[in-house]
Amino acid sequence: VQLQASGGGLVHAGGSLRLSCACSGFTLDSYHIAWFRQAPGKEYEGVSYIRGSEGATYYADSVKGRFTMSRDSARNTFYLEMNSLKPEDTAMYYCAVDLTGWGGRTPSDFGFWGQGTQVTVSS
Repeated sequence: VQLQASGGGLVHAGGSLRLSCACSGFTLDSYHIAWFRQAPGKEYEGVSYIRGSEGATYYADSVKGRFTMSRDSARNTFYLEMNSLKPEDTAMYYCAVDLTGWGGRTPSDFGFWGQGTQVTVSS
């Protein structure tokens, strides 16, 4: 199982970025997938989740209405479209998958993680 995150960068406040997570070793549609982020000195924060075959999507209140998570089964890749970015969105962003099917939303529920991609939003 491998996840490869990409797409981070430096943008001005109000700008947009699209993160990608290319996956291998499992079928994307069958498992819960997520984006987490960690700002310096802070704990991991769950940003967005898609629940396996249901396809239901959840967002943290801090990003609701600005971020959109999606998946492309043909490419076995999922995405995080981030619009109206704010300086407080600055963090390392990680993609992750829960292969157990448990359905929890804490970092410990996700057993496989990508390497992280840095997002920096300047004011």
